[in-house]
Amino acid sequence: MKSNLPSIYFNSEKLSRFEYASSLEWILTNGLGGYASSTVLNVNTRKFHGLLFTAFNPPTRRYLLLSKIDEEICIGGERYPLGSNQFRDVIYPDGYRNLEGFIMDPLPSFLYKAGDVYLKKEIFMPYLRDAVAVRYEIFNGSEANATLHIYPLINMRHFYETTRKGDFETSREASSNTALFKFSPKRGFLLLSATSGVYVDHGDVWIENIYFRRDDLRGESCLDDCLQPGFFKINLKPRCRMLFYLLAAGGTDERSVKRASSEIREKRSLDRLYAEEKKRREKLLKRFYGKRIKCREDLRWLVLSADSFIALRKRTGRRTIIAGYHWFEDWGRDALISLPGLTLVTGRFSEAEEILETFSENSRNGLLPSRFPETTDGTPEYESVDSSLWFFNAVLQYVKYTGNLNFVYRHLWETMQEIIKHYIHGTAHGIHADIDGLIVHDSRLTWMDAVVDGIPVTPRKGKAVEVQALWYNALKTMEVLSRKLGFRGESEKYSLLASRVKRSFNKKFHYVEGGYLYDVIDGNVKDASLRPNQIISVSLDFPILDPPWDEKIVEAVLRNLLTPYGLRSLAPNDPRYIGTYSGGFPSRDRAYHNGTAWTWLLGQFITAFLKVKNYESYWRRFASERFMKPLLNVEIYRAGLGTLSEIFDGDSPHHPRGCISQAWSVAESLRAYVEDILLIRPPYEDEFVAKQSRRGKA
Repeated sequence: MKSNLPSIYFNSEKLSRFEYASSLEWILTNGLGGYASSTVLNVNTRKFHGLLFTAFNPPTRRYLLLSKIDEEICIGGERYPLGSNQFRDVIYPDGYRNLEGFIMDPLPSFLYKAGDVYLKKEIFMPYLRDAVAVRYEIFNGSEANATLHIYPLINMRHFYETTRKGDFETSREASSNTALFKFSPKRGFLLLSATSGVYVDHGDVWIENIYFRRDDLRGESCLDDCLQPGFFKINLKPRCRMLFYLLAAGGTDERSVKRASSEIREKRSLDRLYAEEKKRREKLLKRFYGKRIKCREDLRWLVLSADSFIALRKRTGRRTIIAGYHWFEDWGRDALISLPGLTLVTGRFSEAEEILETFSENSRNGLLPSRFPETTDGTPEYESVDSSLWFFNAVLQYVKYTGNLNFVYRHLWETMQEIIKHYIHGTAHGIHADIDGLIVHDSRLTWMDAVVDGIPVTPRKGKAVEVQALWYNALKTMEVLSRKLGFRGESEKYSLLASRVKRSFNKKFHYVEGGYLYDVIDGNVKDASLRPNQIISVSLDFPILDPPWDEKIVEAVLRNLLTPYGLRSLAPNDPRYIGTYSGGFPSRDRAYHNGTAWTWLLGQFITAFLKVKNYESYWRRFASERFMKPLLNVEIYRAGLGTLSEIFDGDSPHHPRGCISQAWSVAESLRAYVEDILLIRPPYEDEFVAKQSRRGKA
């Protein structure tokens, strides 16, 4: 298959508009939790921007070692800066003015012109290596000698922090074209090497008060100091072309960093790794399209973005899912919601198995991890009522795609039984089945878990609507799988309990006056807030709702919560509605689930919408035009290029907010597009889920 990689291009006119161009961000990941990211101008606007973030305990403990690289071209007595840094009152130097083009195809490339010298700077991260490489192609079109100076700005900090001058010290070992930096008091190592030129050490020069305007707008620390310890000098002969690399490798162990660098720092090795990284992405697309799907421009970015969230956990040797970049770790709920879109739709079944096994093995008293935090031993947190229930949905989707009941029985079945038992009889956080069969739980255990001053913004204590839908779906999944595995007695038990849950739900959750569902029921208190959680009662394979309420819910959500980029978390006519996600932490957290629009919910909505429309071809075209095109034709080309943001303002024009690249945003959009709009269903679906009316044709 010839290269079918997608491409995004910005010309000099767009790049000259600083405010606009500095809002366009790119990110590369290495499959270990590390990443490289900045803007199309190579001006860092966040503390989370940098050329080499290394996960010291993959995929967590991400530390910045190399903030950026700035170049300068010298021709005769003229100096042409190519790099730029923003300070509070000035952009200095203004090298972005020499930037003539930016290409992401899918690696980021910067096209500069200085006098008659043309330079292309392309960045890539070798897969599963704690390294980043910059590939330079340069042509000196003048009749004079020229010189390229490459200035690394190094750092040593956790990605949530900023640096003040003197926060770290470095000792160094330098040779003709290599420099090894040893950081203290925090232990770390950074090795820089170039395949051409020489390294010139000019002592410690601190670049102070680099300004991160994005962080300033978010009310966070926004000034950073970087160390510029020297530069690489490359001589450019007249009318001469050159291709060379600058490699940066980092980590916490000096021997490992040296070994990793020595293995790949030769030009021949870097040529090979560069070709392999492009080839790897082509293979991802080839595996996705296969014979099932016609190659479509609008899906290629989603498939490639899906790969960026799948990372190797060092402690277990298995894959996990990063919830979002730049700042999230692997979260249970996010991972399990994302798993079908990231791994099953894309044909990555072995990675799906690794992720499911990890969660199964970390079950505790019926609860699955809500988060794997940055601890040395990787001790999980268990603060979620729905993560365990999303696990059943992920398992169901897995067998729909693979038919592999043997894997489920050998590795997951015991955990699934334990979860049901604990949810019935009780576990932590007040989670238990009430006399009506519905699940009761404490505050702040659903996905709407923001807190301000220690007080939950949306407590949702009692019986949350989506928890009941997921509980019913879990029971029905166990009914079907038990029967398939030959446990008919168990299957009947789950069937009886599921029927009871469904009767109770439909008796208690219908808000007749509003024509939609209560969001939470706590004793005699029924919360009639119009929120998107109810859409899950329609979208799951085993919907808990009786007709015609499924159509009513879809209509209520369509009319009140739908935006071009996701579903609002609260209806605009509610007095608590906040339409703009901005300001400091308290302001943002109040808006997070009180009006902010979420892209991942759009996938659930599309599934529910087309389900009640019987997947008719007209409505599938309608869904493609109205619900998916804004994401694929607009959002892909702004904010995080080639990927989808976490959230958007509830109010028009719905600015992208939060993480520039979010796992469940990408996963659910990709899943809904393939399964529901294109109607390319999982191959074993009819063996596990009763056939639904699908009058449309794929």
